[in-house]
This record gives sequence, C-alpha cells and structure tokens, in this order.
Amino acid sequence: MKRQKYIGYLFILPSVIGVSTFFLFPLIFSLVLAFTNWSGPAGIGREFIGFENFKRLLSDQVFFEALVNNFYYLLHVPISIFLGFIIAVILNKSVYFKNALRATFFMPYLISSIAIGFVWMLLFHPSNGPINNILMTFGIDNPPGWLSSTDSSMLAIVIMSAWQIMGFNIIIFLAALQDVPKSLEEAAMIDGAKKFQIVRYVTFPFVSPITFFLFIIGTINAFKNFGLIQAVTGGGPANSTNILPLYVYQTAFRYYELGYASAIAIVLFLIIFIITLVQWYGQKKWVHY
Repeated sequence: MKRQKYIGYLFILPSVIGVSTFFLFPLIFSLVLAFTNWSGPAGIGREFIGFENFKRLLSDQVFFEALVNNFYYLLHVPISIFLGFIIAVILNKSVYFKNALRATFFMPYLISSIAIGFVWMLLFHPSNGPINNILMTFGIDNPPGWLSSTDSSMLAIVIMSAWQIMGFNIIIFLAALQDVPKSLEEAAMIDGAKKFQIVRYVTFPFVSPITFFLFIIGTINAFKNFGLIQAVTGGGPANSTNILPLYVYQTAFRYYELGYASAIAIVLFLIIFIITLVQWYGQKKWVHY
C-alpha cells in the first residue's frame, strides 16, 4: 500500500509542480508585491509601504473608469447565453444542414481574438464600414462612430465579444438539450402548451445548471480577458474601453509599477470572488438540479 501511495504521488507530481510554478508562487509573490513600491528588476528596490497602494486606488480615476467599463463589458455574457440558448433550441430540432450550422457557429470561438478584432474593426469603420452603410440605407443619417467614439466604443466591444463566445455556449447547450426528456415536451404539447411555454417551463429548467455554469465562467472571463480590447482599441478612446485586467497589464508592463498593479489585481480577485458568491447563492432560486 505504501508503494502504491508513493507511485500515486509520483503521477500527480507534474501537476503539482505546474500549479505551484504558474499559480501558487505567482499568487503569493503578487500578494507580497501589493505592499511594496517595486517597479521591476531594473527599478527601485522592493520597499515595504503598507497599504499605500490600496489607498491610492481610492483616488485613482482611471481605476474607477475601468471598473465601470468592466461591468458594462459584462453585458456580453447574458447576451451570448440568451442567443446561444435560442439558437441551440432551434438547431436541436430537425433543420437543414444542422451539422454545418453547428460548426459555423462554433468557428469564431476557435479563432484568435486578435484576428476577430481586426475583422470587426473593418466592419465597424465609421465611414467605409458595411455596418454603417447598412444603417444609412435604413435612413440613419448619423450612425454611431463605434470604436472611434467614446459613446459607442464599449458597445462595439460587447457585440464583438458576444459574437465570439456565443458559439461555445451553443455547443454546450446542444449537449445539455440531449438530456431533456422528449416525453415531457410531448406531454406538455398534448396539454395544449405553446412552443414558447414548452421552452420556458420544460426545456429551460433542465438546462438551468448548464446556464448557471456558463454565467460563472463567462463572468470570470469578463474580468480576466483583455486580448480583444488590447488589439482593437488599447483601452481607448479616452479610456472608454479600458477594463481592470487591461489596466493591470498597462500598469505593470507599460508603466512598470508592479506593486500598484499587484494591488489592483488583488482587488480584481476580490471583486470576482464576491460576484461569484452572489451568483452561487442566487442560483438557488432559478437553477433546478
């Protein structure tokens, strides 16, 4: 038994090393840096300054702008989940080219965010982009400036992100819909329920755990990913698309304020943790296991 135990430890050793090297040690190191003014190996030394970095956050206007933008950016999560569920329900029925449509919807999720960003930059071009040209054909004389305007830049980012992640949600919902008993849907139909009522009161309760799962990972990713925004706008114009993970990256690797960036990262972690707790307790009212 002891030999088998040591063999088991040997098998999990690579995972333990990987998690420790790329997660635990950086986490502890970042926690220590949050209480220093370290600016990198080539900068000043790591001087302990206590809670000064966290006090600085309270007067940092860019931080609060990024926080508000991050909650605005969260809109793409429910939008992509709602559209993904509707499309999955349609694709789960007998439709032509079902497999081809599934692959088509899932394809954007596999493509690099940078490539997607450059394509949407062309689509959202304020004067020559096809989206504004279509809007003008419908009588909208002054279409939005999209990525070039502070009023519509974040809306454009939300649309891009929802479009990219929607394919993943569709595939997950399609897998969950296979477990919905057909007999219940047929019984509801015999009782006179309409299609919308069947989806609302029969289909959705069965896939509500998957919906909750997608909400959790979508929210965490919204507070973690920034590659698309970095490639398209870099947080501009005028910080209108700057979000917290991008602000952490800019503070650490553009301004080399690693101590302050670590403090922002810790606050970001606490925000994600609180939102996840709220979702976890809130799911008891609408998720059916």
